Amino acid sequence: MISYQNIFKAFDIPVLTGVDLTVETGEMFALFGPSGTGKSVLLKTTLSLIVPDQGDVEVDGLSVYRGPASNLDTIRRKIGYVFQHAALFDSLNVYENVSMGLPEEELAVLRTAELSRRVWDALEIVNLEPREILSKLPSELSGGMKKRVGIARAIVGRPEILLWDEPTTGLDPINTAAVERLIQRLSKDLEVTSLLVTHDVEGGLHICDRVAMLHSGTLRFCGTPQEFKDSPDPVVQAFVHRDAAIAALDMAVV
Repeated sequence: MISYQNIFKAFDIPVLTGVDLTVETGEMFALFGPSGTGKSVLLKTTLSLIVPDQGDVEVDGLSVYRGPASNLDTIRRKIGYVFQHAALFDSLNVYENVSMGLPEEELAVLRTAELSRRVWDALEIVNLEPREILSKLPSELSGGMKKRVGIARAIVGRPEILLWDEPTTGLDPINTAAVERLIQRLSKDLEVTSLLVTHDVEGGLHICDRVAMLHSGTLRFCGTPQEFKDSPDPVVQAFVHRDAAIAALDMAVV
């Protein structure tokens, strides 16, 4: 479904240096790596939010960078993007924020009743009560509720692919676990392909079919969660044990 081909990107210094990665149709895939290693940069190249210096991305057989300009419009209609920190518009209420997840051409023709139903359904899917929050501004929502509204915006357009950019950043361990369960359920119930960029290795290993790890701009590992845990690579093992120690500390604090 998604194929990253020899992706290079630098911002003063190299961030990605020849990444090749394939995510299969219907797969729940997690991408791990230390902060600053290029996980979110790679994710953003999928939609040309960041343009690579070299390489190409193909989505469902369509090239993002080497095909006609119409390819990108088609690709963007297939994808829902969950931004880090939710990225809600402060001046728009929940109803308006979720509506922004629909393509402009669809917004232009949808009747008010149908649009309201789509927004309502999306909020219910992420376990929010529409009656209570439709008119609220983001400043009136908790951190966990903002995350869920951001997810509702990503799914309201009924995408085939969901891209998750650090969706649990800033959440406490309890809300982190709740959002991860939601990610797993949505990926299954909506029958979408999911690519999850996360720093939470334990959570990613628990919910994903395959995982990969970026390190120093290159792909260090790609395989099943069990293969990741059992990898003899000292860099992978250091990352696994570091995350386990952080998780234990978080639970002790709770």
